[in-house]
Amino acid sequence: MTDRSISRFPVPELAELPEDIRNRILAVQEKAGFIPNVFLMLAHRPAEFRAFFDYHDALMEKDVGLSKAEREMIVVATSGVSECLYCVVAHGAVLRIRAKNPRVADQLATNYRKAEITPRQRAMLDFAVKLSTRGGEIEAADMDALREHGFDDEAIWDIGAITAFFSMSNRLVHLTGTPPNEQFYLMGRMPKA
Repeated sequence: MTDRSISRFPVPELAELPEDIRNRILAVQEKAGFIPNVFLMLAHRPAEFRAFFDYHDALMEKDVGLSKAEREMIVVATSGVSECLYCVVAHGAVLRIRAKNPRVADQLATNYRKAEITPRQRAMLDFAVKLSTRGGEIEAADMDALREHGFDDEAIWDIGAITAFFSMSNRLVHLTGTPPNEQFYLMGRMPKA
C-alpha cells in the first residue's frame, strides 16, 4: 500500500510488517498516543528500519557526556540549517519536554546563537552546525574549543555522530517528503493539565 501523505514511497500496512518492527511501532504508539510518520516511512525497508533505529537509540537514549536534552538540541539546530521540517518539529517537541522549556526548540531552529542556552551548549552547537554545513573545515582547534567547555573525546564523538546521523535522516525525509505529525506541533508547549 502507498500512503502518499506520509511518503513518496510505499508505506506498508502494520499487519504486513515483520513482527519485531510491528511490535516496535505499536510500543511507540502506546507511549506517544500516535505513530510518528518516520516509523511508517522507514518501515518500507525493514533491514534499514532496524539499523536506523538501533543507531538512533545508541546515540539518543544515553545520558552520559551530553544530556538527553542536549542531544535533541543538536538535532533541532542542525535540522534547522538543513531545512528538515519533520526533524525540527518532531525533535523540537521532544526537546521542549526534555529541557522543560517551551521556547528553546523554536529558538534553536531559527537561530541557535540567540537561544536561551549555556555557553557550553553554544560551543556544542557551533561545532555541530559547522560539521553539518562545512564539515571539510573541521580542524583540531574546533575540538579544542569543545574541550575548553568540558567535553571529553566521547562527548565530542557523540556530537559529531548525532550531527552525521541526522544529516542522513534529514535527507531521507527530503527524499520521501514525510511531513511531521500534527501532534508534534503542540507537545511540550503548555504544562500538562
